[in-house]
Amino acid sequence: MPMIWIWIAVIVIAVIVEAASVQLLSVWFALGGLVALILSIFNVSATIQIIVFAAVSAVSLILFWPLARKLNKKGFEKTNADRYIGKEGIVVEAISNLDAKGQVKVDNQIWTARSAGGEDIAEGAKITVERIEGVKLIVSPINE
Repeated sequence: MPMIWIWIAVIVIAVIVEAASVQLLSVWFALGGLVALILSIFNVSATIQIIVFAAVSAVSLILFWPLARKLNKKGFEKTNADRYIGKEGIVVEAISNLDAKGQVKVDNQIWTARSAGGEDIAEGAKITVERIEGVKLIVSPINE
């Protein structure tokens, strides 16, 4: 009977850690603990319960970890300013690094911009965002 409480504690702790991290790190131990709990209910020896717990946890980790990693990466979407990197836009105020002037429009947003290569870029020119430095987009002209 005391092993039942140990397995319940293992399951609860694993679920709490999983809920806190949301990285699919401890769900495998909860699954192993559940199988060991079932064995404990049927009075299987503690040694076998521990072996089964370790085996089920390890096998489920090995089988499902690659799938879990793939699912975690698949849902990633840039949500901050870095989402503008690589996007195309248009110059709405001529860019001159020397005069510290220039603005571009990317995804209907106006940004202060500077030229990545140091060259002046005329108003109306198409650009690509190379990087972001502070609150300025660093852009390159698109040669058509």
